[in-house]
Amino acid sequence: MSAGFPTTNPDVQINSLEVLSNSWYTLQKVDFNYRNRAGEWSTRQREAYDRGNGATILLIDWTRRKVLLTRQFRVPAYLNGHTDGMLIETAAGLLDEDDAATAIKREAVEETGYEVRNVVPLFELFMSPGSVTERVSFFVAEYTPDDQVNDGGGLDDEGEDIEVIEIDIDDAIAQVGSGKIVDGKTVLLLQWAQLNDPG
Repeated sequence: MSAGFPTTNPDVQINSLEVLSNSWYTLQKVDFNYRNRAGEWSTRQREAYDRGNGATILLIDWTRRKVLLTRQFRVPAYLNGHTDGMLIETAAGLLDEDDAATAIKREAVEETGYEVRNVVPLFELFMSPGSVTERVSFFVAEYTPDDQVNDGGGLDDEGEDIEVIEIDIDDAIAQVGSGKIVDGKTVLLLQWAQLNDPG
């Protein structure tokens, strides 16, 4: 077994990793031995898509009862039946070389135009563990209109075209129920807000 493969699960022995694609991110074919609950070993193959780890944040103004969200076109959602592919989401992005808190502050100002300082970590989740390696760190931060430092909208050199939308908390939660907001990370954070609403 090659060095660098995980070895912490005694019921899994990774035999090989083959890179199938390294264009946008990395798609690997994994060949491994797996011991099931009956103690029987079998050899299996799976594919894993590695795009790095990410972070997302709910920007919330409890005083005015507003949340700051984004709307942008998402090709995978469009290909899988979303009417126009325009998803309403919390600000998010990949960590790149930063820690999660630093990365989400960067992404918040790039996407929304608001500079947040006191980000509160909530939890870390695997959003699609059947095929994607990404672990997402979830944050919340309070904001006020005074925290706006630019118009947001994302980075042109990354091909981003992000609309910033500010809506009432209750309206956002209602849009989850109506199916207008269908992004998983955003639904989770809005439900967190509903459960932790100080009002």
